[in-house]
Amino acid sequence: MSRYFHDIVIAVESILGNKFRSLLTGLGIIFGVAAVISMLAIGNGAQQEILEQIKMVGVNNIMITPIVEPADGNSGSESAANDKEKSKFSPGLNLADVDAIKEVLTTVHRISPEVSLNSYVMQHGKRETAKLLGVSNEYFDIFNLQLESGLFFNDYHEEKGIPVCVIGSNIAVKFFPRQNPVGQFIKFDQVWLRVIGVLEKNNIKLTRFENTGVNVMNDNVYVPVKTMLLRFQNRALVSSRLKSTQTTMMGNFSFSISTTANQNTSSNYNQLDRIIVQVNDSKELTPSTEVLSRMFLRRHQEVKDFEITVPELLLKQEQRTKDVFNIVLGAIASISLLVGGIGIMNIMFATVMERIKEIGTRLAIGARKKDIVVQFLSEAVLISVSGGLIGVVLGIVGAKLITEFADILTIISPFSVLIAFCVSASVGIVFGYSPAKRASEKDPIESLRYE
Repeated sequence: MSRYFHDIVIAVESILGNKFRSLLTGLGIIFGVAAVISMLAIGNGAQQEILEQIKMVGVNNIMITPIVEPADGNSGSESAANDKEKSKFSPGLNLADVDAIKEVLTTVHRISPEVSLNSYVMQHGKRETAKLLGVSNEYFDIFNLQLESGLFFNDYHEEKGIPVCVIGSNIAVKFFPRQNPVGQFIKFDQVWLRVIGVLEKNNIKLTRFENTGVNVMNDNVYVPVKTMLLRFQNRALVSSRLKSTQTTMMGNFSFSISTTANQNTSSNYNQLDRIIVQVNDSKELTPSTEVLSRMFLRRHQEVKDFEITVPELLLKQEQRTKDVFNIVLGAIASISLLVGGIGIMNIMFATVMERIKEIGTRLAIGARKKDIVVQFLSEAVLISVSGGLIGVVLGIVGAKLITEFADILTIISPFSVLIAFCVSASVGIVFGYSPAKRASEKDPIESLRYE
C-alpha cells in the first residue's frame, strides 16, 4: 500500500506542478457537471410545477363550459353551417344541468357550478379590482382550497342565497391589514357581503393555466352560486324578448336586472360560466365525458353550445412534453461530460509523451508497471474529482441564478448532485486508464534514450 500511496503523491505533485494545464484539462468536467446539475434542477422544478398545477386543477376533473357566440354573430360559411342550430332553442348551461348530472352520472364524486363576474371590491374608501365567483361548497374540496381562518358556506347560505363570502388572501391583506377579516363587510359592485372565511395563500403562479381550469385564488371573492344569481347577475333571465324589460320573476323571487351589467353579454344566454364535475377515479374520465356529451346534447335540443374538457389530461400532456425537453437537456449536459472525458484522455496522452524520460527513469530504478499505471490513473482521477467538486458548486450556484434572474423554478436534489459527481469520477477512471496503460508499457531503455 505504501508503494501505491507514493505513486499517488507523485501524481499530486505533478498536478500541482502544472496547475494551469490541470485546470484546462478539468474544464470539460467542471462545465459538464455544472450543466448536468443545473439541467436536472430545471427538470425537477418543472415536474414540481406540474404536480402543483394538477393539484390546483383538482384530481379527476371534467370542465363543462358554454360556447358563447360574438355579439355580432358569425358570418359567411360559418353562419350558413349554423343556421339549423340557431333555429333551435337551447336553455344554455344552467343549474338544472347540475341537478341532472347528479341524478344521471353515477361516477360523480363532487360537482360545483360556477358563475364569474369581474368588478371592484370596496371597503373604507379603498377600491380594488377582483373576480367574484359564485360556487357551491364542494368547489373548495374540488380545488383543494384550505381555510386560513373562518368557515366555508353552510346549507342555509347556499339554499337561501345569503350575502356572505369567502375571500382570497390578497383581498384580506389589502382591506384588513390590521384586523381579522372574519365578520367584517366588503362591498362588491353594489352589494355588501359579510366575510365568513379567508383562504390560505397560494404561492404558485398559474395564470397561464386559467383556460384549463386553474385561476389565481388569492384575488378572488367567493359567494354561494344562488347569491350570485339573486344579487349580481343571472344571464338566463335576459332574452331577446325581455331585453327591454328590467324586472322579471323567477320562482318566488323578484330580480332587477341592470341593463349596463348585461349590455355586453346579450349573446350569452347561459346561466352558468362553468360546471366542474369531479369523478371518483381517473379511469372513469373518458366514459363519464362521453355520457355527459350525449346528455347535454339531448338537454340542449341537439345544439352544440357547450364544450367538455379534461384539464388534468392537458396538464399530463404538458408534463410529457416537459419530460422530453428534460431528457434532451440531460443528454446535452451528458455530452459535455463525455467531451470533458475525451479532453482528459487527450491531455493525458500528451502528458505521457512529454514525460517519457521520467517514466523510463522510474522503471530503471525499480518501479513496476503497476506503479506507472497507478500514477497516471491517479492524475486523471484527481483532475476529474476536483473538476467534479468545482462543477457541483457551479451547478448549485447556476441553478440559484436561473431561479433568481430567469424566474424559472429549479429544485436541486442530492441524488442529481451524487450522480453528477460519481459520473465525473468514473470519467477519470475510464478515460485515464488507456493513457496510464500506455505509459506503463514503455521500454525503460528506449525511454531513457528519448530526447
